[in-house]
Amino acid sequence: MAATSSTATAMAMATTSSTAPIATAPFSSLPLRLNLRPKPLLCTSRRLLLLPVRRSSSSSWDQPVSEEGEEEDSEEPGAATGEDDGEEEGDEKPRPEPVAASGFEFAAPPEGYVEPAPFDELPPESPEDVAAAYEALYGPAFSGETVMGNNVFEVKVVDPIDMDREQRPTDDFSERVVQVNRVTKVVKGGRQLSYRAIVVVGDMKGHVGVGVGKAKEVTEAITKAAMNGRRNLVTVPLTKYSTFPHRADADYGAARVMLRPACPGSGVIAGGAVRVVLEMAGVENALGKQLRSKNPLNNARATIKATQMMRQFKDVAAERGLPMEELWK
Repeated sequence: MAATSSTATAMAMATTSSTAPIATAPFSSLPLRLNLRPKPLLCTSRRLLLLPVRRSSSSSWDQPVSEEGEEEDSEEPGAATGEDDGEEEGDEKPRPEPVAASGFEFAAPPEGYVEPAPFDELPPESPEDVAAAYEALYGPAFSGETVMGNNVFEVKVVDPIDMDREQRPTDDFSERVVQVNRVTKVVKGGRQLSYRAIVVVGDMKGHVGVGVGKAKEVTEAITKAAMNGRRNLVTVPLTKYSTFPHRADADYGAARVMLRPACPGSGVIAGGAVRVVLEMAGVENALGKQLRSKNPLNNARATIKATQMMRQFKDVAAERGLPMEELWK
């Protein structure tokens, strides 16, 4: 009797437990009710991607969000950044049409024009052809062998400085020594003495040049300076009264020279290297002044520079397109 009652009691309790509601925890539905956002995802890129959560206007805090809605709202990082959409849209965009060619046309070749053959199709050049082309451009080779009849060993270039005074070509230029200095070059073995000469060369007809030469002997230094002056000749503008057409000032280094025209009969009123340059150029009436340094070489070259700044009246009239009489009005 006791066993039967205990069995009935157990069955009643099982039936009661299956039909009775199960008590849940008080905060179990809180994440669904608050609709919390998911944690951010860290990607390999520098940007921080967040999963957006779409919320409809009809949703409220009390209504739970279904699992299906959460899956629909979640999107992949690529979709959030719009990378895939951009690529797809870029492929779908119509490409621009190529720009139409301009109407430029090359000129027609002249009659009888024959297009040269390509370089690769030309016959190979022989060593004689290469040697002849080289000799035509650069002269005979140093080997002494020539194709055009020259021989480098037989060609002897004679410097006019090495010639004797009787063998040098005579010309209408006169020489005047301005300065001879003894200069010293200090080397490892001691001092090397030499001479530096400044010579002014001119023909007394408007052509003058300043030269500098150095040598172990004084005469050789003067000869070198004279040859250097002949290589640097300039033309000095002169009027019919053997004076300058207008005034001029020039600087060379630390030297400054002032030149002014003078009336007939005045003569050359100047000193130092300025006077030598003006006399060798053929100037008979002029005023000259050394304003700064007394260096004869710099003053001589400053005088040359000042004369090159002058212009004749006929040159100015030709540039302006006026007769010379108009310049005097």
